[in-house]
Amino acid sequence: MSHRLALLFPGQGAQTVGMGETLTQQFAVAAEVFSEADEALQFKLSALCFAGPEDDLRLTANAQPAILATSIAALRVLEHETDLRPGCVAGHSLGEYTALVAAGALSFADALRTVRERGRLMQEAVPAGVGSMAALMGLSPQAVAEVCQEAAQGQLVSPANINGGAQVVVAGHAEAVRRAVEVAKTRGAKRALELAVSAPFHCDLMAPAADGLRQVLAPLAVQPLSLVLIPNVTAQPHQDPDQVKPLLFQQVTAPVRWEESMHQLRPLGCQAAVEIGPGRVLSGLLKRIDSDIPRASFGEPGHLGAVQGLLA
Repeated sequence: MSHRLALLFPGQGAQTVGMGETLTQQFAVAAEVFSEADEALQFKLSALCFAGPEDDLRLTANAQPAILATSIAALRVLEHETDLRPGCVAGHSLGEYTALVAAGALSFADALRTVRERGRLMQEAVPAGVGSMAALMGLSPQAVAEVCQEAAQGQLVSPANINGGAQVVVAGHAEAVRRAVEVAKTRGAKRALELAVSAPFHCDLMAPAADGLRQVLAPLAVQPLSLVLIPNVTAQPHQDPDQVKPLLFQQVTAPVRWEESMHQLRPLGCQAAVEIGPGRVLSGLLKRIDSDIPRASFGEPGHLGAVQGLLA
């Protein structure tokens, strides 16, 4: 089964203080990854991951490289300890950069520097308090689009993450997002709540960040992809290095089409999935989207047995 495996990489919000530390204590390959990260960024990213403080780790410019580094450390452990033969990769937002490293398209050091700058650009694109995001549960993507139209009232609010299992996250102007929460409740949403995020990701308010990111991406070397990538913007699998930069650029303002991305696993022949990195958010989403696909998460040494069982 292992050669029919999908690797999934988490996005921002998965960070927790202490992530990656036990991996580095038990596996030299993980420790090497964090050393590389510290060198590439010229600061102790490892110390921030292992010891915090949490407020600093949560900052977008720190959280993005921190999650990427932890995810790649976990990937290197799996490559070293198991017979890992993936067929495709996907990552949620920031996680797409991790997926591109896993597929050999981007170097680890380049990806780290790029997402640190991406995080800074996204943080600075919208002044604090101007934008927000909210999770709406129990409504279809179409119903959420209608909620956004009603709530906009001349401002911006739009679907940002179509996560699956009737969970859609919206983003935009803070007032419009709050109106969307109220409208969603009247439309029968099971839950609707504003999220504690630092910026309204994946909507048109991020246009200044996209412009900045275009310049950051321009000099990046993109190598041929050794694995099929399912990108957020189109949810259409590809292995074309020429598509990588345009899709990463569009991703900043476009919604993450995660539900559609996960529906590509079966047509690609992927019969199992491993979420690699901190947290278990993507495993939970996959369970809601297609509960028949066996899945495991790997972010700690104690998770190794579950992955080995999946690959057996």
